[in-house]
Amino acid sequence: MSPLYTFSDLRPPEETLDPADWEQFRKFAHGVVNDTISFLATLRERGAWAAMPEEVRASFNEPLPLEPAGAERAYADFVERVRPYPNGNLHPRFWGWVQGTGTPVAMLADFLASALNPHMAGFNQAPALVEEQVLSWLKELMRFPRDSSGVLVSGGSMANLIGLAVARTAKAGFDVREHGLQGYHGPRLVFYASSETHGWCRKAAELLGLGNSALRRVPVDANYRMDLEALRVLIESDRREAMQPFCVVGNAGTINTGATDDLGALARVCRNENLWFHVDGAFGALTRLSENLRGIVDGIEEADSLAFDLHKWMYLPFEVGCVLVRDAPAHRRTFAASQTYFGDSDRGTIAGGLPFADRGIELTRSFRALKVWMSLKAHGVKKFSRLIEQNVAQAQYLVERIGSEQELELLAPAPLNVVCFRFHPLQSSEPRLNSINKELLLRLQESGVAVPSSTVLDGKFAIRVAVTNHRSRRADFDALLATVLKLGEAIASDPVASEAACG
Repeated sequence: MSPLYTFSDLRPPEETLDPADWEQFRKFAHGVVNDTISFLATLRERGAWAAMPEEVRASFNEPLPLEPAGAERAYADFVERVRPYPNGNLHPRFWGWVQGTGTPVAMLADFLASALNPHMAGFNQAPALVEEQVLSWLKELMRFPRDSSGVLVSGGSMANLIGLAVARTAKAGFDVREHGLQGYHGPRLVFYASSETHGWCRKAAELLGLGNSALRRVPVDANYRMDLEALRVLIESDRREAMQPFCVVGNAGTINTGATDDLGALARVCRNENLWFHVDGAFGALTRLSENLRGIVDGIEEADSLAFDLHKWMYLPFEVGCVLVRDAPAHRRTFAASQTYFGDSDRGTIAGGLPFADRGIELTRSFRALKVWMSLKAHGVKKFSRLIEQNVAQAQYLVERIGSEQELELLAPAPLNVVCFRFHPLQSSEPRLNSINKELLLRLQESGVAVPSSTVLDGKFAIRVAVTNHRSRRADFDALLATVLKLGEAIASDPVASEAACG
C-alpha cells in the first residue's frame, strides 16, 4: 500500500527575498531614489530640526510584524514617520557637536556597497584592494610611512580604542594578550591625556581593563592645550610611585573648543620617555588636507598611532573612521588570531587571508571604503581642502560678528572651526547667565532656525557652534546670531521666562 504523502509533498514552496517582479521593483526603486534626491535638494526649505509629535513617537510601539505589508508600505511609513524627524545634521544650519553632513555621491556609494555586500575581513576580492588603496591614500595625506598599517572602523571611539590597545601591547612589558591584567602584580599601567580629551578615553581605559584611574588627566593652559610641564611632572611623579607610564594621547582639535595640543613637543616627550604617542585627530587631523592650515597639526606625522573620522570633516555619511599605526607588526600582534576554519591558501577565495580582521576586533565588516574611494575620485582632495578652509573662514566670520555685538560674548579662543559664545545682557549674574543661555539654546533648536550644541567652560554655559558643514553659508551665521539676540532679549526681559530659566 503506497503512502498518502511523499516526502516531497510535505516540503513547502521554496522562497527568496528577491522581488517576484524585477521590473515592478525597478520602478519602485527609481521612485525611492527620486524622492530622496528631492528631499536633499530642498533641505534649506525646511527647519534645521523639528520636535516629533507625540502621536508619531507613540506609533513606534507597534507590534512585531509577523506577516508582510510589502516594501511600498514600509517605505510609506519611513516617509511619514522617520524622514521628517532626524537630528538635523543634513541641514545647512546644523552645527551641533561634530557630525557629518553626508554627500550625494557618497550616498550612492553606500547603495552600491550594500548591493555588492562584500564581507570585508579580507578575502581575494576587489573590495579589499579598494580599502587598501584608501588606506594608502590616507597614509600619504597624513605623512605616515608607506609600510605603516591601518584599518577603517565605525568611528573615532573605535579608532582610538584600537590605537590605545596597540600602545598597551607594545609598551606593557609583558604578554598582555596571553596573561591579561587579572592577577597582574607588576607596576600599574597608566597613560596621559589632557582634561579636554573626548570621553572615548575613559571608556577605552575601562574596556581594556586599565580602569579609569589609569587615565591621568593633564591640566590645560589658557588656550585649552595640554600643559607640557604639568605632563612631565606627572610622568615623573607616577614613576616615583612605581607606576608604568605607557602612552600619551595628544589632541588635534578638541571637542570643546577645537584646540590642538603641541603635537611636535608631545612627540619629543614621548621619545625621551619611551612612551607611545597616540593622536586623537577625530576631526582636526583632516586639516592636513589644506596646505594653508596643516601647520596647525604639525607633528601629527610623528604619532605612533592616529585616529580620525572621515564622516566628520570629510563630510561623508556615517560610519567611516580610520586608525593608522606606524608599527605594522605591533598592530598585527595586538589583534591577529589564526582560525583553522578560515584556511591558509595562496589560491582561491581566501588567498591573502583576512588582513583587516587582524587589525581590529571586528571580523564581519562592511564596505566602508567605497564611499571614501569614490568621493576622492569624484571630488579630489583639493575640493575637500577648500571646503575645510571655507568652514574655518566661516568660524572666523562668526567670531567677528560676535565681537561686534554688545550682548554677545566669546568664551574661548577659536583657532579652528569651533566657536563658543553666549548671550550676555548687562548686569546679569553668572548663575542667571547660565540659566538664560540654557533656555536660549533649547528655544533656538526648537525654533528650527539652527542647531548648535553646548558645553561648559570655566563654569560658564556656552552655545557651541562646530562648523563641519559643506552646506553652510555666511548668511546662515547671520540668521543664527539674529535669532540668538531675539530669543535672548525675550528670555531676559520676560519676568516669567526669566524666572523659569533661573529655575
